[in-house]
Amino acid sequence: MNESLGVILATEESPSTSEFSFAVKEKNVKKGQYVQVAQGHAILFGFISEVFKSNRYFERAESVAEFERTSSIPSQFPSDSWEYVIGVVKILGIFNKGKFERAFSPPSPGSSVNLADNTLLRSFLGFEESGLHLGSIEHHDVPATISMTRLLQKHFAILAMSGAGKSHLASVLLEELLSRKKEDGRVAIVIIDIHGEYCGFSHDPVFGSKTTVVEGSEIKIPLKKISPEIMTEWIPHLSAPQRDVLRHALSSLKQQKKDADGYTFKELVSFIDSTDVSKDEVKRALKRSLSELKRYHFLSRKTENPKLLSQIKPGHMLILDFNSIDSLRKKQILVSLMARRLFNLRKKGKIPPFLLLIEEAHNFAREKAEESEAVSRSIIETIAREGRKFGSSLCLISQRPVNLSTTALSQCNTHIILRVTNPNDLDHIQMSSEGIDSRVAKNITGLKVGEAIVVGEAVNYPVFISVRDRKSLKREKGAPLHIQAKEFEERQEKKAKNVEAFL
Repeated sequence: MNESLGVILATEESPSTSEFSFAVKEKNVKKGQYVQVAQGHAILFGFISEVFKSNRYFERAESVAEFERTSSIPSQFPSDSWEYVIGVVKILGIFNKGKFERAFSPPSPGSSVNLADNTLLRSFLGFEESGLHLGSIEHHDVPATISMTRLLQKHFAILAMSGAGKSHLASVLLEELLSRKKEDGRVAIVIIDIHGEYCGFSHDPVFGSKTTVVEGSEIKIPLKKISPEIMTEWIPHLSAPQRDVLRHALSSLKQQKKDADGYTFKELVSFIDSTDVSKDEVKRALKRSLSELKRYHFLSRKTENPKLLSQIKPGHMLILDFNSIDSLRKKQILVSLMARRLFNLRKKGKIPPFLLLIEEAHNFAREKAEESEAVSRSIIETIAREGRKFGSSLCLISQRPVNLSTTALSQCNTHIILRVTNPNDLDHIQMSSEGIDSRVAKNITGLKVGEAIVVGEAVNYPVFISVRDRKSLKREKGAPLHIQAKEFEERQEKKAKNVEAFL
């Protein structure tokens, strides 16, 4: 039997089927610890939701104030011996005959409260031996090894304010996925990396061979692979006549050039010019709309980068580095393009099951945005709704959950939440996740950097974890602020000296 922490007390409201209080006899009892109580042939599980300390010498404020005017209470009375600690336990369930079930009867007063057994605790929380090791349970020597299938199959979100450790947690998760053995099941990984935070994986001695980085400015797709439906999704404000002309032009060119290497944007515009349309303003307006796509320089005659069919492999990671792209609209179009191609290829069984990880997801699936400003929202919501049937997994990372599509976020059946303090974000998270009650929500604001709450499909009960240190090389783009400031001044001084020497 594990260490005894105290005995259950009888109060007016407990013990009940939901909670009980116990008199603490060990000084190392902490809020958040898991405990167990023997209940016949079964074992009752719970966690310490609060710890209270009291002393009868200090219960009445007027008496304390009166004594403290002349001398302190401890100097006159043996107050130390009257101090006691009460722990409050929230009951989670019962382990009975090899399975876990709800508690239908309360524990008995006087029963011993013991620290939870590690083996039973792992099973109770739903951890697996071959799961993804993200960290450890607070106050227990139990690794948080979460099932890959339970986490990925129904999608998940990583939510936190800036600087709380979202990218660190994501990097730990990626290490685990890249380290999996073939017999344990591996997935392909595609990352939409906004600030180049994951490029260090390509330089890592362990993970470098499993990582491919493609700069956003180098992404190319043959124009012949773009259907009229996809292009009109990129330009949603087209009128019905403009859509008809564009659809006719793309379909006709594809038919005419089916034996050729492809066709260019210039040929598409020329074909539109030659189209027999009664109103010239229809063609002019369409060409103005298409000129924006041309400026983005990602549509080619035959160049394709990345080549998804060959680069999406089990146990391999493809990073799309958008750090060099300034235009948010271009980023949205590229995310829409890549996500749709990945999903379509997976539905046809041409690529392995994959995880699409999207940083700053609130920029690509905005909750309140016009259709023209949310080009990628539609496909992200589609994968969120339908992806689990085809092995297409989604990870949405956001520091502004309130701006993230409720449809997409609610389809992420697991939430890994680090510190969040904005009340609007907290309300949005609560509305989007059934597993977050008021107790969990209250603790989110108090999390420290590196601490997280996992709630939802991946675990049986909400669990607090301390995220482990990363093993991979951290190599973010951009030096620390003080280094950038110092280098700037040194460059300015050097320029001034060169000008002075020239004169």
